[in-house]
Formats: sequence, C-alpha cells, structure tokens
Amino acid sequence: MITKNAAETLEKSLASVKKIADEIIIVDSKSTDRTVEIVRKVLKVHKVYKVFVKEFADIGRQRIYGLNKAIGDWILILDSDEVVSKELSKEIFTLLNGYIVKENGFYIRYQNHYLGRSLKYGGENYKMLRLFKRNKLLIKSSLVHNKIELISGKVGKLEGKILHFSYRSIPQIFSKFTDYGVRMAKEKRLAGEKSSLKKVFLYPPHLFWARFIKDKGYQDGLFRIPLDLGFAYMEFIIYISLAFLNIKNKKLKI
Repeated sequence: MITKNAAETLEKSLASVKKIADEIIIVDSKSTDRTVEIVRKVLKVHKVYKVFVKEFADIGRQRIYGLNKAIGDWILILDSDEVVSKELSKEIFTLLNGYIVKENGFYIRYQNHYLGRSLKYGGENYKMLRLFKRNKLLIKSSLVHNKIELISGKVGKLEGKILHFSYRSIPQIFSKFTDYGVRMAKEKRLAGEKSSLKKVFLYPPHLFWARFIKDKGYQDGLFRIPLDLGFAYMEFIIYISLAFLNIKNKKLKI
C-alpha cells in the first residue's frame, strides 16, 4: 500500500486485510497528517508490518519499492481508500489456503462510491489486476495510474469486490482531479503529445457526455452530475496544462 496523507480512509482499509495478510508493507510518501500513527495503531498486534518512508517519484517506482520489500509468494495491491469486502476476503483466503492455484494473477472487480453511495454505471464498473504471484509481475513507471501486467501465465477473475471510496466530497474530488490533471499533463508531454484548442474546449464536454449519457451514468441518479462534471474539469486541466508545458518546452528548445 502506498500512502500520502491518508488518515481519512486508512483505518478501514488496513482493518479489511488484517486477517488475510501475512505481512503488510506500507510505503509512505512523507505524509504530514496522522497516517503513520494510524498504521501503527491499527497494526500493532499484526504478525508482520513494515513502514517505509520514500519521497514520491511516480506511482510505479513506489510500487516497485514496496514489492522489493515483500517476502510472500502472493501480493495484493490495495490503495489507502480501498477496502477488501468480506466476500473477497473469504475468497482470497480460501483460494490461497489448500488449493493448487493454476493462475499467476487475478482481476478483482471494483465497487466505487460517490458521497457514500455506490455507483454502477458511467465508467465506474471495472476490474483491475490486483492479486498476483510476486515473481510474475511487471510494474511500469507512471505518474498517475497503475501500469501492472503479468510476465507470463494464466489470469483469473475473482467474484468478490474491492470497495473504493475515492469520491468522498465535492471539494476533495476537485482537489484530487486538479492534482491528477496536472500530473497526467506531464505524463502526456513526456509521451510527446501536443495540446490543441479542440482538446482544451471539446474534450471536456465530450467526456461528460460519454460518462453520463453514453455509458448510462444517469441510471445511478442525477446526484452524480457533479462527479461527471469533475471528470470534464479534469480533462480541461490536463489539456490546458499540457498547452503551457508545450509552450514552455518550445521556449526552452529555442
């Protein structure tokens, strides 16, 4: 688990894995809140837990750093705003105790929550590779999202879910999307992408339409409109930031 000022959600996240994890590895990106204190409080009676403090470079490097500290055969990646459901906890425990596992990794379904209510539509119903054999994993460098894939072998799918509490309040959502937008712009510039007036002004409303209308986000209810507007806002931040980075980079070359 990677943490950075995660006091708001960390306790429930850690509590959800205490019974199934032989060791818990925390890589903290120099939190200034009670994050490390909460880790020690929740895990004080756990068999093995380790806390490492490392300046954040990118999410891939933080993951790799934590992975290199682990000794177990199987790894579960969990973020500090994610909770392993009781169903998933039982499924993982049963899977890895007494069965011959032919797969080298497993996709896990997500149940996202917005303002305390679960979401089912509009891009919020997905699965991610989060459980895998330690020596079969490839993690790539990334400023924002996890880039994880198996080197070889079969991939399975689990039925239990990870409960994700990423969208907790309107201010928190827009603060998060501002940070993500700036970082994603940097990632796109490194990949050689250019911004344009079309991307700045047409991509944001298109993203709102894609999430709320095309992908049927409206079926969750009108209450999620601010969330999808937030995604449109993040898209605007990405391409306006990228435009400034392109201009800055051009001036530096001159």
